[in-house]
Amino acid sequence: MHTVSSASTELEASAQTLTKTSERSQQQTATVAAASEEASTNVQSVASATEEMASSISEISRQVQESARIATEAVEQARATNASVGELTSAASRIGDVVELINTIAGQTNLLALNATIEAARAGEAGRGFAVVASEVKALAEQTARATGEISQQIVGIQAATNDSVQAIRVIGETIARMSEISSTIASAVEEQGAATQEISRNVQQAAAGTHQVSSNIVEVQHGVTETGSASTQVLSAAQSLSQDSSRLKDEVSRFLDTVRAA
Repeated sequence: MHTVSSASTELEASAQTLTKTSERSQQQTATVAAASEEASTNVQSVASATEEMASSISEISRQVQESARIATEAVEQARATNASVGELTSAASRIGDVVELINTIAGQTNLLALNATIEAARAGEAGRGFAVVASEVKALAEQTARATGEISQQIVGIQAATNDSVQAIRVIGETIARMSEISSTIASAVEEQGAATQEISRNVQQAAAGTHQVSSNIVEVQHGVTETGSASTQVLSAAQSLSQDSSRLKDEVSRFLDTVRAA
């Protein structure tokens, strides 16, 4: 009889321990569930931010590629303009040669007119008409020389301006070429960053799915712990009832034995 009473007491103590353990487990699983839910929310936020960043990088990459394309076109246009200006320089040089030739001819004409004037003076009255023509030819030669001189000055100015334009276009072309190289480098870097961001986004999405699964599992565990707590409470109640029944049985047996001894 003592063994039954002792066993019921041990059962009650074990049930109490199980109940306390179940309560602590419930508290711990509740804390873990809250932390897991918060982690899942944070991961989702990171995933959304990563997707936005990937979208921004994609737009930046598109704009940089467009800038690189425009810079490449500008380089080609600068080269074409440089070639055109080079042709203009050659044309101005050829015009200068022609003007020099005209100037030489005008000088020779002037010299011939001077000689004709001298010969007309020697001829006296007979050469007077020829002298008038020679004088007019000389005046025309002088006008031609002055005109070609002015043209030569203009040609020199055009050549100087053209050379300046050539230098300016060359510098512009070199600058645009450097810009094109920089844009290409930036485009490559942005493309690599975009690929890395997409990989990060994929990993974060997988992590989000994992944390969501963990949260679901923790909820299931929490339900199990709650059920265990309920069961342990029932066990404790049964153990307490058994302990009470054991005590009553012990009392009844004691009274019965006392009655037997008295008889």
